[in-house]
Amino acid sequence: MESKQNKKTWFVTGASKGLGLALVKQLLELGQNVAATSRNPEALTAAVGNAHENLLALHADLADDTSVKQAITSAIGKFGSLDVAVNNAGYGIGGSLEELSDEELRQSFDINVFGTINVIRNVLPHMREQKSGHIINISSIAGFAATTGWAAYAATKFAVTGLTEVLAEDVREFGITATVVLPGGFRTSFLDKDSIVIAEKRIDDYTAMREAQQRLLQLDGKQGGDPEKAATLMIRTAFEEHPPLRLILGSDAYKRATTKVETLAKELEAGKETTISTDF
Repeated sequence: MESKQNKKTWFVTGASKGLGLALVKQLLELGQNVAATSRNPEALTAAVGNAHENLLALHADLADDTSVKQAITSAIGKFGSLDVAVNNAGYGIGGSLEELSDEELRQSFDINVFGTINVIRNVLPHMREQKSGHIINISSIAGFAATTGWAAYAATKFAVTGLTEVLAEDVREFGITATVVLPGGFRTSFLDKDSIVIAEKRIDDYTAMREAQQRLLQLDGKQGGDPEKAATLMIRTAFEEHPPLRLILGSDAYKRATTKVETLAKELEAGKETTISTDF
């Protein structure tokens, strides 16, 4: 991957920790150009370690379209092109819908959904002009098979999954591809207090939901997924002629997805007569 032909410029959001940091470190080791955003670029630079001339650490307010556009313009200004955009920034949000405040809900959509859209909106003109590019959106297995206690989070991740599926169709004629990544539990900082928000308002009636929520939070540091392996597979997709539309990662994600598919198939067949009865 050292040849000029294989050298790409990557734009990665949420890069100072977790999967984003693993991705940036591997990309730099491979000699790739990396423009990476963080709420704290200095923390990102420190986390990466040694100085890299092919790393551009940027601050970007992903909920602000102008801020995102400036970051992408800076990346292209330094490296001359932009080949791969990775929308990794996001955070978990837990609680029942009646517990979550309007502000808590809207902030999660601002980052998890609109931040992703802002990046896509601003990289596409460059990718269309060069007739190539790959967009990788990090959803979650919760964006396909959700679990109790995380309705708002599932809503944001279902949105990312859905928009990626259509995006891939919309941009195919330009030579641009798109992949949605649906990871299960990976051993990152995702479950710590800086990466997850639980509704401040608590309603005692939700005992079963709260128990399920706590079971998940107790997995912090014990998740089965290796973020380094996930990063390696994500990088590989950008060099494939026909990258996957959906990249499901983790044995737990596979199990949840399989259960969902089987349940859907049974429901469709059980309700088939009712479903088709509405035709003229």
